Amino acid sequence: MKKLGILSAVCFLLASFVTLSNATQKIISFDYSITNKQNGEKDIQSIEGKIVRELKIINAIVAEFPDYVKDATIYKISGVTNVEEDTYLNWLKSEAKSFADINIPSMKEMMTGIEIANEEVPVSIPSNKNPKEEQNGEIPWGIARVKAESAWNTTQGEGVKVAIVDTGATFSHPDLAANYAGGYNAINPELAPTDDHGHGTHVAGTIAAIKDGKGVVGVAPKASLYGVKVLDGAGGGSYSSIIAGIEWCVDNGINVINMSLGGRYSIESFHAAVKVATEKGITIVCAAGNDSGPVNYPAKYAETIGVSASNSSDALAYFSSRGPEIDFAAPGYNVYSTAKDGTYTTMSGTSMSCPHVAGLAALAVSLGNNTPEAVKTSLTNAAVDIGLEVNLQGAGMIEAGKIK
Repeated sequence: MKKLGILSAVCFLLASFVTLSNATQKIISFDYSITNKQNGEKDIQSIEGKIVRELKIINAIVAEFPDYVKDATIYKISGVTNVEEDTYLNWLKSEAKSFADINIPSMKEMMTGIEIANEEVPVSIPSNKNPKEEQNGEIPWGIARVKAESAWNTTQGEGVKVAIVDTGATFSHPDLAANYAGGYNAINPELAPTDDHGHGTHVAGTIAAIKDGKGVVGVAPKASLYGVKVLDGAGGGSYSSIIAGIEWCVDNGINVINMSLGGRYSIESFHAAVKVATEKGITIVCAAGNDSGPVNYPAKYAETIGVSASNSSDALAYFSSRGPEIDFAAPGYNVYSTAKDGTYTTMSGTSMSCPHVAGLAALAVSLGNNTPEAVKTSLTNAAVDIGLEVNLQGAGMIEAGKIK
């Protein structure tokens, strides 16, 4: 009887897995001039669709369907303009918390490349210097390199709303608490946008850790920080969660979005959300990617600011993606910043270079540059050529004191 009970439990779990694996989630876009929202929802339900959420920003609905419901059937619904897979990706697969976490590959692996999920795994070789030892007081080397301090007598980002669209953030951290102004959990709106990964907290510190003589300081130490959790504790998330996070930013008057995340592939609804946010006046700054190849999405979109990673010698970090979509280079190697447990840690990646530019964008907004176009022009005029090809550095390295 005991064996039978165990067998029954196993069969139940297998059946549950099969049931879950036989469902797919779709993003369905509508032309509401042809149909209304209520009728569209009823039509989705009539073909066994379970509505998960609405994405008003792009006139879309996210719904779960049994596998046997094909796209052709969904397209028969009046007003449907597009049907896309709401794919779950690990958007941070190539990031490493510390150099101790890195596995050094063999020569054969380095020649052929190691691919996991949607990115290649970069190999970080630690420098001989401790990043903390490279600080000037509380100023990490990257903050010093963009000469953030040269702008602080004029502006520290006061009144600017910056959203970290990421894994959430530990805003109880002593270097972040004073600047925390709110947030949203797009994965589970009933929960706080708590960081269960560490990535978002690290990014937040580079943007706006407070200036108090302790720990670290960010590029814009008086900017208001908003944690928008779109990625889970493994660094993964669906397209719809990221779109929902962007929608929240639009609805809440955010000025600058930092998206230190990237994937090799785009879908139309993701690009549509980015376009709407830009049209609403939000400057979107994105990490280029860490596969040493072409720029990833969303940094690849023309509407965003794409950032590559440099090291302390102004050379391109070997892992950094590159291409014509790069707008600026910024420090992204051995970056010391806030950690989710209330301490500090070192990370490398274009995810770390991106918030340097997001912080600089906040400074530009605080000086009256109120559109994404004006912000980008201001930052371009403040950039200095660091001797790299345009595909590697864009306009170059931004110096904060030159922002007008």
